Amino acid sequence: MSARIEIVQGNIVEQRVDAVVNAANESLLGGGGVDGAIHRAAGPALLAECRSLGGCPTGEARITKGYRLPARHVIHTVGPVWQGGKSGEPEKLARCYRSVFALAKAHGLKSLAFPAISTGVYGYPLEAATRIALDAALAEDHAESIVFVCFGQDAYDVYRRLLAESGRMA
Repeated sequence: MSARIEIVQGNIVEQRVDAVVNAANESLLGGGGVDGAIHRAAGPALLAECRSLGGCPTGEARITKGYRLPARHVIHTVGPVWQGGKSGEPEKLARCYRSVFALAKAHGLKSLAFPAISTGVYGYPLEAATRIALDAALAEDHAESIVFVCFGQDAYDVYRRLLAESGRMA
């Protein structure tokens, strides 16, 4: 089975899926961008649960409840900071997606919404990160629905173009 892949422009905190994916920092205690938006929307109980997890290394993932989000769960993953591509960033980013999909499978979650992991303040080049994200999604065999939620027009255009090039345009 291959997942239905969709690209949308919008706000990840509004997605009605089994789990939204948080582009978190290693502390899991909130931050800016997607991370801050998810923490604000989910409410203080998310922060309390994240405190109990003891952080998360780059490339791994942790799961929490969704609290006030429409999503039942949040899967937090820590993407790599871009350092020119010579410090294992592509493998670390790919490991983020594999870790998220493994947690989703272990918890029976079938629909996921992803942000553009590592492309904000972590500085990962958008097109390179998008290729890794789509390669992981195209290889996924458990999820039924994968939504890539793009905050801006540039990300939306890149995701749509690269998905179309893959031959799997929704």
